[in-house]
Amino acid sequence: MSIKFDLTGKVAIVTGAGRGIGRAIAVGLAASGAAVVVASRTAEQLQAVVAEIEAKGGRALAVPTDLTDPARIEHLATETVKTFGRIDILVNNAARSFLRGLMELREDGWDKVFNTNVKAVWLLSRAVARTMMEQKSGRIINITTVGAEKAELGMAAYGCSKAALKMLTRCMAREWAPFGVQVNAVGPGLTRTEFSQPIWSNPDIAKHVTAQLPMGRIAEPEEIVPAVLFLASDGASYMTGESIYVDGGALTT
Repeated sequence: MSIKFDLTGKVAIVTGAGRGIGRAIAVGLAASGAAVVVASRTAEQLQAVVAEIEAKGGRALAVPTDLTDPARIEHLATETVKTFGRIDILVNNAARSFLRGLMELREDGWDKVFNTNVKAVWLLSRAVARTMMEQKSGRIINITTVGAEKAELGMAAYGCSKAALKMLTRCMAREWAPFGVQVNAVGPGLTRTEFSQPIWSNPDIAKHVTAQLPMGRIAEPEEIVPAVLFLASDGASYMTGESIYVDGGALTT
């Protein structure tokens, strides 16, 4: 993307950064000048992202993290401060989902989705916010989805968790604004990632889905990045508690 935001001197954490939208966000933040800590469960994927960023002259650190483990969440925050001295930006991108109807979805499946998509975001944001409050500045950006607003067949647990994340975004924004911490969200529509591959890789399903989108196509991961960069930049200095949807018009239908 040709849109530029200056994040020189900033330090960012991106979860779920090994692939898809998370990888694109990490690369975009680094290209805008930020030092980036990339986190996910898969060390090999993280190292590839670090290598990609460093090859372009950026700074990055891989911290493999299981976001269902509170100790690892705290380690991610402390390791970032230990290495770079501060935390300016947190992008809560990691997510989990199961394509199951409500009658078929198991209870432990529901719990796994909410533990990653909501509980882990709360715990990591709280850990990072301690540092941001000391600095009297910080940006937290939660990645939600159009499914937080629009019910989708087989995606109830995911949609409900992201609706909860939208409200968590507002609650954190309200509580933490007096301490200089701004919290907003970006909600992508259907995007071409491994996460959504069962949909877009099937020609019949993809044709049906894209026919319902005003823009007539699904998004590429890089098209989600500018909204995140904007919220991380000085351009969003008077925004908190908001959700920006990058969905090709999906929510207009």
